[in-house]
This record gives sequence, C-alpha cells and structure tokens, in this order.
Amino acid sequence: MTATRTPTGALITPNADLREAFLRDGYVVVPGVLDDDLRQRLIMVTDRVVAAQMAEHTSRHKTTGSMVQITSDPVYVDLVTLPSAIEALARLGYPTPSFSDGWVISKPAGGPRLFWHYDWFTWQDDASLGREPCQISMMYYLNSTRVQNGCLRVLPGSHNTHNPMHDVLSSPRGDLSAGTNMDSPEFTDRPDEVDVPITAGDVLITDARLLHAGHPNTTTERRRLVTLWYQPDPAGLPERMLAQLAGKRQAPPSGWPVEYRRRLESILVRYDGHAVAYERAPYRRLPDPEPARVRS
Repeated sequence: MTATRTPTGALITPNADLREAFLRDGYVVVPGVLDDDLRQRLIMVTDRVVAAQMAEHTSRHKTTGSMVQITSDPVYVDLVTLPSAIEALARLGYPTPSFSDGWVISKPAGGPRLFWHYDWFTWQDDASLGREPCQISMMYYLNSTRVQNGCLRVLPGSHNTHNPMHDVLSSPRGDLSAGTNMDSPEFTDRPDEVDVPITAGDVLITDARLLHAGHPNTTTERRRLVTLWYQPDPAGLPERMLAQLAGKRQAPPSGWPVEYRRRLESILVRYDGHAVAYERAPYRRLPDPEPARVRS
C-alpha cells in the first residue's frame, strides 16, 4: 500500500494485516501508543473531574460509569492530537481523520457490568452498511484491564453482519445506563463474545457499529477510560451524515489557553454546507453472516 503523510508530518505506510483484522473483526489493539508520562497526568486529571460530578450523575450512569466530556480539561487535547495515535490511524489506512467528541468513562470499584450496545446512529444512510467505518473510537484504558476490573467484551464482526443481539436491542427496555433491571437480556453473556483485556498504554480502536459491553468491576480500584471519537475519512462521508457528526462536536471552551484551543479546533470535524443533518436512527439490519464452508 502507498505511504501517506499525516498532519503531524509523518510518512506512514498502512499495515495491510492490521487493516484487514480491523475491517474483519471491527476492532484492533495497537500497543504502546500512550507514553507513561501523559498517562499519569491523565489519571490525575480524570480522578479530579470524576470526583467533581454530582451524585445524580453517578446514579444515572451506574452501568457505564462517568460520562464527562473531554472539554472538562485541556490536558485531553494532548490525547486527541497525540502524534503516535494519529500515526496508528494512518497504519489502518486513515491518515487524515477528524475528531468530534470524547468522554471520560470511569467505572468505580464494585461497578456493575455494561450492557450490549453499538455507538452508531445514522443507520438510514447506505454508507452505514459498507465495509469501511464512518466513525471509529480510540479507547485508552489508563490502568490495565482484565475480566475482574471490567474489561471490554465484543461480538467480532457485528459491525457489518447481523447478530442475534441486534434483535434484542431493537426493543427499548428502559434506562439501561441506570441499571434498574440488571436481568435484562442486554446484560447477558453471549456464546460468541470475546474479552479484550488491555495493557495500559495500548489503544483499542473500534468501529462505531461494533456491538460491545463490559464486565463488572469486582475489584477495589477504579477503572479509568477515555474514549475519543474520530471520523476516519471525513471527506468521503455523505453530506447529511457529516452534518450530523459536526453537530455533536465538542468545541474548546473560550477560557482555555489559546494553544490548546487552536490544536483542538485544527482536528475538529466541520461541515459548512446546507444539507439537513440526519436525525438519530436505530439499527438497520445488516447482512447475515455467510455460512461456514464445509471442507470436502
């Protein structure tokens, strides 16, 4: 594949094997993207911004953990624009991404499991049914994860083929985030699920359409996560989709230092046209998986 230059000036040749694994499974882990100095700074800021949340916020997001915008502190811009992260996307074939929003998702000790869900809401456009993602996440666990402290669970391939769990999610079942009914099928174990433990410093990249959930945090320590949402090829998106994504972007607060504002604005997704943004739409059925071939 041809080498391309990222906005950071790095000349990167896409990794064909890494890209194929991502397109096939809907997720991939890239090791050693986040250096330990930035990780430690992020831990300190994350603990501070989470502690500032009201009790009502905590109870409303019981199963997800905190949901705090990354515009709560300028330090998260260092993560959004991290050169090694942009280069990781380039190795997947996405050298010029845009960014829309990010969230600090901190699961306290004893926090319950996270329900199965996807993070894509523009299913009415045919581009949502393609092999290439329209939106991807970069998930940074600030402390290493395993089953015991709530690592991610995924259904590989569910980003572009129908999965039985999609049929469950098609029927709303109350406030899953608050965990008012942990017996709901959205919280169940699945026969095709895969655990994705992460070493601190690695990044987990996912297709927004991928079905995923999380184990409960049964330890005595907080599990910290920062999830950042990028558009891998904003120039190739349909206008109405791009308008929707630009409508949810998190702009830097006016009181931030000028340099941090400039850096975040330089990568923010933009749409200056006149197309009407799509409304949020639920799942539209993906193709069924191809039947396994029987060897003769």
